[in-house]
Formats: sequence, C-alpha cells, structure tokens
Amino acid sequence: MEQYYRVLEIEPGATLEEVNQAYKDLVFVWHPDRIPQENLRLQKKAQEKLKAINEAREKLRSLNGKHTTIHHSPPSYEKKPPQSTYKPPRQNPDLSGKDFSGSNLSNKDLSGRNMSYANLSGANLSDTFMHKVNLRGADLSEANLFRANLLLADLREANLRSANLIGADLSGADLRGADLTGARIRSGDRLMVKLIGANLAGAIMPDGVVHS
Repeated sequence: MEQYYRVLEIEPGATLEEVNQAYKDLVFVWHPDRIPQENLRLQKKAQEKLKAINEAREKLRSLNGKHTTIHHSPPSYEKKPPQSTYKPPRQNPDLSGKDFSGSNLSNKDLSGRNMSYANLSGANLSDTFMHKVNLRGADLSEANLFRANLLLADLREANLRSANLIGADLSGADLRGADLTGARIRSGDRLMVKLIGANLAGAIMPDGVVHS
C-alpha cells in the first residue's frame, strides 16, 4: 500500500481526511481542463496522473474503512476501475436565477452548470470547481472565490464588486462587461489572479477603470 501513499504525496498511515484533501489538491493540479488541448503530451500525462490518483484514493479509502494498517492488509483489487468524482454529472439541474446568497459552496464541483443571473453575493466559493460554468449576469459581490477554478467560465456582465479573487484561475474566462470594482486581485504589488486568455473588454477593473 505504500505506493498509493507515495502517489498522493502523503505519509503512510495518513487519516481519511488527509487522503481526501491530498486527492483534491492533486486533481486540481492535474485536471485536463487546466492544460491546453493542443498539448497532447501533457494531456496524456494528466490522464495517467488522474488514473493513478483515483486508484490510490480508492485503495486507501478501502484500507481506512477496514481499520487496518499497511503492514497487515494485502492489496485488494476491484472489479471496476475507480471513476473520477470530478467528472461533470450526467444531468446538471438549471440553477439560473437561484438564490445562493451567503451559502457555503466551498470545494463543490459546479463545473458546466447554468448559474446565469444567480444570486451568489457573499457566498463562500473557495477552492470550488467552476470551469465552463455559466455565470452571466450573476451577482458575486463580496463572494469569496479564493483559489476557485473558473477556467473558461462565462462571466459576462457579472457583478464581482468587492469579491475576493486571490488565487482564482480565470484563464480563458469571458469577463466582458463584468464589474470588478473593489475586487481583491493583488497581494501588495503582485497580481494573484490567473487571467491568461481572459476576455476583459469593457470590464470595470478593481480600480474603477474600464478595460479597453
């Protein structure tokens, strides 16, 4: 079982909570959506990493459930390969216009959901997976988006006033016409938001200047 601990980069005998957290951290790093589609080599590597990470998590969760140690529990082989919990669900309910103000949605997987014009003001969205989510016209004022994954998200005309965007990944996101007045995007003089390929045309930046 030691190889599975090594895959998740944790010490042997780690708790189930530590296993799950290590799994989330590594999936965030190696998720294929974070890698350019045209880079086939890295895409293949990411798929292999995710397969190994998923297998390690399932094996260690099974081990933890039996309350045994790595010295007394032989490897168990499952009939079906483990599946990533980060694949979008088959049926995504329409969440457009819903009221999530002040809600704790930290670490949730909202990828691909339609949340256009939803009220997320003051919501905790830290470490939340929201790649390709539709947040057009949504109210995210004063929301905590610390380290949120917003790859390719639709944020047109979204209200992000005074939102915490430190550590958020907005690569490829559409922010046309969004209002980021007072949003936290820097630590000192250092920009702490990933905006590679983001469309900021007409967006109101944190300092009140309209991006041209």
